[in-house]
Amino acid sequence: MTEVLRDVPAARGVGVRLAERLVLRALERIEGGMVELRLPDGNVHRFGAGRPVAVEIVSRDVFRRLLWHPRLGLGESYVAGEWRTDDLPFLLGLVIGPLERWRHRSRLAWAERFRPHLSPRQDLRRARRNIGYHYDLGNDLYRLFLDESLTYSCAIWAEGDTLGEAQARKLRRVCERLELGPDDHVLEIGCGWGSFALLAAGEYGARVTGLTISEQQATLARERVRAAGLADRIEIRLQDYRRVEGRFTKIASVEMLEAIGHAQYPVFFATCDRLLTPGGRACVQTIAIPDSRYETYRRHDDWIRRYVFPGSLLPSVAVLQRAMARVSALYLAGLEEIGLHYAPTLQAWRERFLARLYDVRRLGYDERFVRTWDFYLAYCEAAFRTRSLHDVQLLLARPAE
Repeated sequence: MTEVLRDVPAARGVGVRLAERLVLRALERIEGGMVELRLPDGNVHRFGAGRPVAVEIVSRDVFRRLLWHPRLGLGESYVAGEWRTDDLPFLLGLVIGPLERWRHRSRLAWAERFRPHLSPRQDLRRARRNIGYHYDLGNDLYRLFLDESLTYSCAIWAEGDTLGEAQARKLRRVCERLELGPDDHVLEIGCGWGSFALLAAGEYGARVTGLTISEQQATLARERVRAAGLADRIEIRLQDYRRVEGRFTKIASVEMLEAIGHAQYPVFFATCDRLLTPGGRACVQTIAIPDSRYETYRRHDDWIRRYVFPGSLLPSVAVLQRAMARVSALYLAGLEEIGLHYAPTLQAWRERFLARLYDVRRLGYDERFVRTWDFYLAYCEAAFRTRSLHDVQLLLARPAE
């Protein structure tokens, strides 16, 4: 699943003890809780005040990783077993901000600004390979922690909801934003395992053409469509959205946009404009990064993009609007921010994943994989809980001709 961890950059002239002092100094900026940090020699340092979280340093190499590249080093060191904690999501919510602000002001960050950056091209072959890296891990793995509908995106929660109820509420919200009905033919760009298509056809009577470039998703989605008796209303295609022809009254795309990269935003909106009938609507749900951080974020590697979602890039709303305006007649008819619902969604996924570790290992996944996914789910939960990331539903409309 994960590529080999990068070596700790030992040739940079920074010793472990110096790196330790600098990182500990950065942790003095922690607010909102107290970190109790136990070093290998038994010494304990405390930072912040309030709710405590315990961290045990197993190897001091973690400090060199954090000093050189905190975006990568925090996750790399956790997967390598160099530290452990009794509350990973809460700890990450406390330390992500201070470490990033400290790193941003450091000389290493100043030098990094002059390092050339090449944005990877998302041609058809690369796009399929990147999607397969994450989504073709095996359908049985996703069944362990997703709800029965196999919906792998932000739910919308109400008090007392189960995960499945919260996911069904989100899917219905998309259908309602589209004003979906029996006369509609919906193109779903990024259909996953078919949860939206099944609900849109089963409850709203729409025809649905679902696209995925994951072979395992397409196989299971087709099986589920047949089992539901909806093969006459739903077609699942193993096809890139850029290759689609025809016209559709509605388009839905739920958390697919993160996978295509900066250069493809105009292509995405031009394609939606080409495929929508006059007066048609599109609902695009995407994880988004704040506009003020977008340019810095997209030019530098981070742990999620290297080890979990290769080729991915979170857009900002302003960047999407500019891309859409340049290449299409589409306009923004509505926007809803649902990011606060993502933290409990990720919490539920992580709890279900950790509760089924025996089954995860039985499927052939090793301890390194387990720690990678533990960190991935906890990191994302912390990012949404601290409002470092957003999740938006964009309602787009094409003018009637």
